[in-house]
This record gives sequence, C-alpha cells and structure tokens, in this order.
Amino acid sequence: MNRLFVVNKPIFRTSNGYMGYVKRKYNTKKVGFSGTLDPFATGCLIVATGQYTKLFQYLNKTPKSYKATLWLGANSPSLDIEKIDSIKEIEPFTEEKIKEVLHSLQGELTYYPPKFCAKKINGKRAYELAREGKEVELKTITSMIYDINLINYNHPFVHFEAKVSEGTYIRSLGALVADKLGVDGTLSSLHRIHEGQFYYDNEKALDPFTHLALPLNTYTGDDEYIELGKKLGVEYFEIQDEGIYLVETEHFFSIIEIIHREIKYRFNRIPKFNAE
Repeated sequence: MNRLFVVNKPIFRTSNGYMGYVKRKYNTKKVGFSGTLDPFATGCLIVATGQYTKLFQYLNKTPKSYKATLWLGANSPSLDIEKIDSIKEIEPFTEEKIKEVLHSLQGELTYYPPKFCAKKINGKRAYELAREGKEVELKTITSMIYDINLINYNHPFVHFEAKVSEGTYIRSLGALVADKLGVDGTLSSLHRIHEGQFYYDNEKALDPFTHLALPLNTYTGDDEYIELGKKLGVEYFEIQDEGIYLVETEHFFSIIEIIHREIKYRFNRIPKFNAE
C-alpha cells in the first residue's frame, strides 16, 4: 500500500516509536516519517507507507509553524521538560518587553542547536552522547524566522507562535528568548501546526505529486521506455536544462535528473495516487 498522510503525534512518544501504531492501523511493514518531533512535542508528523517513503526528500515542507510555551525560571540541559534540574522564582516582565524580545529574533538567525538533538557527531547522535554525559560540540546553524508572535503571557509562562524555515530548533529559539531576558528558561510544551501545506486532517490520504517541490517535465517518447527504465535521450524532453524533474506516464511517475545532457533515474515506476 502506498499512502501519504499526516498524523497528530501525541506527547511522550518518540516519532519512530509511534510508527508501530501506523503499521498496525494500516497493516503495512514499510513505513517512514519526515521531520522528527521530540518525545515531549506533539502535532503534525508527515508519514508515508510503501513506495511513497521515497518521496520525503522532494516534498515541499517549508515554512513550518509551531506553538510553544516557554517556562521562565526553569532550567534544563535538554531545553525541554525532559531533564529539568532547577526552578527559580523570577520577577514578572512587562508584556511589551516579552514582545520586544520575540520580535528581535525575527529574520535570519545563527545559533547553536540543542546538545540533545539528532545531529550526528562522528557517527553518533548528539543526544546519545549528551545522555552518556559526554561533551557535545555542535557547529552553529542558520535559520530563517519568518514570524514570531506572543499568544499569551501568564507569568512564568510565555506562549508564542513561530513560523520558521526547515531545520529550525524551537527549543533553541526558546533558550534565546530566555537569554535575552537574562533568566533561565525551557520549553514546557511544543506543538507543530503544519509543515508547508501539510496539516493534520484525520489522517486523510494525500496526493504526494501535488506536494513535491519539483518542476514537471514532459517526456515525448514512448512511455514504455521510461517505465522500463531504459536509457533516454535528452532530446525527448520538453525541458532540457539541468535539474531534477517529475515526469508523468500513463501509469506511473518517475523522478529523473538531467546532468551533462544525460538522463539519470532518481526513482522510477512510482504508482500514481488513488483517492480513498
């Protein structure tokens, strides 16, 4: 079965662990997801089964939107409620000050990702090293914060919403807000609203070919050649510029790459979407 849809990941479940539910519900062994959510985070998680798992890297998943709660005065090395080690009482801030700090983070932002993250260091996940008590040295990353706004400030909890580029760490964003306020702070809740055009809609099956960040190219030769994976000539394509393209035949989709006037198959014979 080939299916693309969005699940609403519950709290205190790993993204990978939640795939057991998907396998049982849809009676499938091949399942994957895109964009890991931390165990304490909830919300939009893109899932695919069968051959559609090959399409994750081509999906249009940006910008992403999140709702988060920052707990001022709480400290955690994981920047979330997983490892809180101290809580201090702090004086309230004005709502204007909170808004000022949030808006100061808008635009291009360079920062360090959390030590408890999935980035690999010498072949091992950073969070694995951090949990073992080993030193974790991560390089700075750059994200685009398209929009960040205060939803509500009920001291010591700052509820905010952020629209960001792919790969942004909202835990780090919360830590930067706390740093600018001069206090400890950690996220106590995190909910992903959407990724690009992907929203939770009761696990409705989606047509992946309307969500690909790829231009459509037209093959003017015999469909059988492309469906059988035979060698193709660039002269049989309407667009002959170098790049990666989606190509449709009567029965399948293919993803091909034109490079040095040669055609290379990225994926072939991907079944078309059938509405359920």
